[in-house]
Amino acid sequence: MREIETGMEGMPHPIPRTVEEVFNDFKGRRSGLIKALTTDVDKFYQQCDPEKENLCLYGLPNETWEVNLPVEEVPPELPEPALGINFARDGMQEKDWLSLVAVHSDSWLLAVAFYFGARFGFGKNERKRLFQMINDLPTIFEVVTGNVKQLKDQSANHNGSSKSKSSAKSRQSEPQGKMVKMSPPSKDEDESGEEDEEDDEQGATCGACGDSYGTDEFWICCDICERWFHGKCVKITPAKAEHIKQYKCPSCSSKRARV
Repeated sequence: MREIETGMEGMPHPIPRTVEEVFNDFKGRRSGLIKALTTDVDKFYQQCDPEKENLCLYGLPNETWEVNLPVEEVPPELPEPALGINFARDGMQEKDWLSLVAVHSDSWLLAVAFYFGARFGFGKNERKRLFQMINDLPTIFEVVTGNVKQLKDQSANHNGSSKSKSSAKSRQSEPQGKMVKMSPPSKDEDESGEEDEEDDEQGATCGACGDSYGTDEFWICCDICERWFHGKCVKITPAKAEHIKQYKCPSCSSKRARV
């Protein structure tokens, strides 16, 4: 006999037992929460009256949502959403309030999914597969704040073979133009078309001590004269380099000062 969960709205829902069933439950609840915070936002806003008692936003497996009081049973059958979301409604900018509710909704969805996983004895591989399936979806916070496209663009740029020379910020194993040197590039980076650039840098010598380039050393390039320097020779550490937008070597800095 299949166990049945009675939702807040009184409709019965089969209790998910497999990774796929838990993921489908997650997707249904997630869709309902996204509707509440986007297409149904006016209705959701009105229901979250600060004059009422502690209210919670529930996402339901059938892709609907509801604002309701928390369950009275202790402990509850399922993890409960954030309590009292209505009290913050008039004390914050609406977009900030919706973002806050979205973050708590994301946390609740994960709690529910892994509650089922724990209840029905998911092993390490099952938990890993469930999280990977969940992680492939944008979070509710990303959807509500409109950061989904921006995050995809950043991912695409990160995977590309850009050779920007706009800054001297430090990066591990990603030599790009005037970027500082931390370690030799990986094979993937060689295959992405950065090997020609690396060949140019292999012949570089330190503008301070004159020693040749070494892949196991920290290097930084001056944005003015385009000469490379050992970090230790110009007293720049990787941590300092992270906060330098445009690096000027001591020579270029002194010339600028004299002018």
